[in-house]
Amino acid sequence: MRDYPQFYLFGLFVGLMASVESRDGVRGISPNQEPFYRQAKDFRCLDGSQIIPYDRVNDDYCDCGDSSDEPGTSACPNGSFHCTNAGYKSYVIPSSRVNDGICDCCDGADEYSHRVTCGNLCVELGQQMREEAVKQHQLLLEGHKVYGEYCVRGQQAITEKQARLVDLEKERDGIEAKRAALEAVKNEAEKSEKEAKDVHRQQWEAQKAKLMEEKKKVTALEAFKELDTDQNDLVSIQEIQSHAEFDIDSNGEVSLDEAKIIFNQEYLEEHDEIDFDDFLAKVWDNINQIYRKPGSERVEPPEAKEELTTPTPEGSDGGGDDDDDEGEGSDEGEGNEDEEDDDKEDGQIPRHDDNKKEVKPEDHDLPMPDYDEPTKRLIEVADAARSEFNSADSKYRSVENEISEIKKLFEFDLGPNKEFFALKGQCFDFTDREYVYSLCPFERASQRSKHGGSETSLGTWGLWSGPSDSKYSAMKYERGQNCWNGPDRSANVVLQCGMSNELLSVSEPNRCEYRFVFNTPAVCSQQPEPPQPHFIHEDL
Repeated sequence: MRDYPQFYLFGLFVGLMASVESRDGVRGISPNQEPFYRQAKDFRCLDGSQIIPYDRVNDDYCDCGDSSDEPGTSACPNGSFHCTNAGYKSYVIPSSRVNDGICDCCDGADEYSHRVTCGNLCVELGQQMREEAVKQHQLLLEGHKVYGEYCVRGQQAITEKQARLVDLEKERDGIEAKRAALEAVKNEAEKSEKEAKDVHRQQWEAQKAKLMEEKKKVTALEAFKELDTDQNDLVSIQEIQSHAEFDIDSNGEVSLDEAKIIFNQEYLEEHDEIDFDDFLAKVWDNINQIYRKPGSERVEPPEAKEELTTPTPEGSDGGGDDDDDEGEGSDEGEGNEDEEDDDKEDGQIPRHDDNKKEVKPEDHDLPMPDYDEPTKRLIEVADAARSEFNSADSKYRSVENEISEIKKLFEFDLGPNKEFFALKGQCFDFTDREYVYSLCPFERASQRSKHGGSETSLGTWGLWSGPSDSKYSAMKYERGQNCWNGPDRSANVVLQCGMSNELLSVSEPNRCEYRFVFNTPAVCSQQPEPPQPHFIHEDL
């Protein structure tokens, strides 16, 4: 750094000498072109197309097809003018800008006609350029330093992961053997537990069936006694007719035919009344949801919309008159009548939702009593075996997951010196006027609206996509969310050297193809050269 001022003075001297030579010689040419413009009798156009007298060089008339005879004027449309810019960097401008009233060269050499006065800003610009070069060099040095730290960190992490993997695989093998033994104990304990529970449940089902049968008998007996109004221990058809809930067709009365349906049809061939045993066996299941105890809430049946024609028992009179009534009702009525007839033929009573009695859950779902002490002990043993096995199984799965994560990490190409390990597991955001873009190296790229909403995938990690001589200078993220009527979204990430990790910009050069620019020390692999005092540059 301390030697820079000496270089600057030397460069300034060389630049000033070149500028003087240019002014004494041919205006508008660079130092490396001077051998072609040495004063002589004739001048050969640089493309060799013709030879002209030397005094036609810079005479403000274009003679050569390549414009080489007018480097210092604006005569040739395709000509160029070299700005020496002593103290700064040289560059070339189109010859059309010569003497156009605008200072293009920092030394003002392009405005020699004095239409405007151009100050010489080259020394000042050169100083700024050198200061910026020194500053940039410091940043690159810092980035290279961090790069070295990244390499050490990445290599150390991979070494530790490799050692950890060996330990985990040994631990897994030990846990696996223990887990298998505990699983065998658990299975045996669960087998004994299940057998004991099954015995208890079967016993309870038998007991519950007996209880339900007893409860059914008690309920049926209460109904039988209530229906047996003459208390002769028999329920007759006439007694059935006294209960309005048996009004099947809802016409306001219980007909003889309706009452007979209550009884088993085969039983009616010999009896018109029934005792309790037959009532319980043949009738109660058929009416227990229709029968209502006197004084209980009763839902009035709706008015009958159609007269129900009940089948006349075999041997009764009046069967012939029914033929005249058939066909007078609607098809719907006939269909309903047929359905009810089918029910009657099966000996079943048609169900009316309004007359149904709600079946309470406790009528069937009686709580099962506690297990006996031997069964409880078997359950405790099985619970303990399950707990021990689950603990070992959880540990086994945890170790397996960690092994899987380490092996997955080894599949990533983290750079020749593992320098990109430092980026793994991190995410970086960039916000523009409309979106927030996220880059999670080796995972995904995405965007979301600044105003909320779901995240849109721009791609998941694909591969390193830099050129063959700079493979790690670009990343490719592929198979993002599909664009409507277009391709899947994707993102190309350009990596450039910087002292910190920063997502600098995001653009969309092509539809659904995004370009990220990302600063990171991970690509600062080259030791930066110290800045050199460039006062005079070669032609661009």
